Amino acid sequence: MDAIDELYTKRPYFGVRRITEHLEIPGMTVNHKRIARLMQIMGIQALFPKPKTSVGNKQHEIYPYLLHGLSVDHPNQVWGTDITYVRVKGTWMYLVALLDWYSRYVLSWELSDTLCTEFCMEALKNALSIGIPEYHNSDQGSQFTAEEYLAILKRYGTIKISMDGRGRCMDNIFTERLWRTVKYEEIYLKDYQSPKEAYQSLREYFTFYNEERKHQAHGYQTPEAIYFNNRR
Repeated sequence: MDAIDELYTKRPYFGVRRITEHLEIPGMTVNHKRIARLMQIMGIQALFPKPKTSVGNKQHEIYPYLLHGLSVDHPNQVWGTDITYVRVKGTWMYLVALLDWYSRYVLSWELSDTLCTEFCMEALKNALSIGIPEYHNSDQGSQFTAEEYLAILKRYGTIKISMDGRGRCMDNIFTERLWRTVKYEEIYLKDYQSPKEAYQSLREYFTFYNEERKHQAHGYQTPEAIYFNNRR
């Protein structure tokens, strides 16, 4: 599954057959039935790069996508959140983050060994201690549509809740780009042996990402500088 994860992160538009064609694993026979079974376990499919993090709940309230045509031009205008999975020796863990779309500043993140709503709520509370967005955008996963999670946003009265259309991963493109960056610059370079090691290493990386990694799109400033120097 590690090899599928890496290829899929690089080519999210690949389906079962194309992943089978491009996947080369020494000493292992790769066939499309095996790949299909593993992709089903991971919960991914072409053009919908979501692990089991995006399973919805039909009883939860769903909101429309509000960001079509919106010009994102200042911090705290749009926050995006999403969950991806992190491989740790012998298992998988789940990583959630809240990202300010304008500055690319990671406001908060949490790591969990289960897909519970609580770790997403904790990340949201930590982000809201830094600022308050005009829009909060997520997918329709059960963690983000849970009443307890939405109640935190509704408490402020001014935050507009936006959700990606079903199967439209590009609606949350900035957060998807964040995951690709984190995976290629951190996760795929490491071999986490324990949850504690994964947490410590990711904490160091996100500190680097916010405070040292400069973005060309913003004149080679860091996300931290862009976020705190341009807030309204």
